Amino acid sequence: MGSKVENFRRITDSGVVAVVRAENADQAFKIAEAVKAGGVEAIEITMTVPGAIDVIKELAKKYTADDVLLGAGSVLDAETARSCLLAGAEYIVSPTLDLETIKLCNSYQKIIMPGAMSVNEVLKAMKAGADIIKVFPASLFGPKIIKSIKGPIPQAPLLPTGGVNLGNVKDWIQAGCVAVGVGSSLTKGAKDDNYQLVTETAAKFVEKIKQAREEL
Repeated sequence: MGSKVENFRRITDSGVVAVVRAENADQAFKIAEAVKAGGVEAIEITMTVPGAIDVIKELAKKYTADDVLLGAGSVLDAETARSCLLAGAEYIVSPTLDLETIKLCNSYQKIIMPGAMSVNEVLKAMKAGADIIKVFPASLFGPKIIKSIKGPIPQAPLLPTGGVNLGNVKDWIQAGCVAVGVGSSLTKGAKDDNYQLVTETAAKFVEKIKQAREEL
C-alpha cells in the first residue's frame, strides 16, 4: 500500500485511469489484467458494476497495491466511499462535488477525485481538499473546457472523463490535464472477450500521453 503522494504520482505518471463498467466480477478481473498488461496501473471499478464493492474486495485480494492501484468510481456519498475504502480502494472518484465524501477520504488519507464542470465548482473542490478534479461530463465541451478553467485557476489538477479517446487524448493532455479517465474507448474489446485488444489499446493510450507530454 503506497502513500497518498505515491499513489497520486502513479496516476499522473501513466496519465490514465481505466474506468471499468464490467457486467460481472469475472469480466472486471479480466479487464484489470488486460489494462495492467498495457501499462495502466490505475483501475476504477464503478458502483454501477453488479456487486461492485465485492469486486473491489476480490481484486484487492488478487493484486497487491504494487500491481494495481484500485479505485472506486460513480461514488455518490461518504457512506459508499467508506465501504469502498475498507474493501481495498485507494482512491474515490465521484461524478459530483460532495463535500462530505471529500472530508471522509481526507480522514483516511486516500485520494479523492470529485466531479466538477464550472470554475466555481473546481475552486470549491480545491478549497475542500480534493486531490484531482474530475471534469465531467467532459464530452460536452471538449479540451477547450480545460484551457478555460486553467485560465483563472492554472494550478487546478484536472482529469477529464467522458469523450476521451485515442484520437483526442493528445489534445486533452496538452490542454493541461494531469491525467485522463477512459472507459468504453479503452475497454470495448471486453464485450467480445478480446482482452488482447484492451491491452493493446491501453498501451496506445500510455504511449500517446507520453508523446503529448514530450511535445509540450
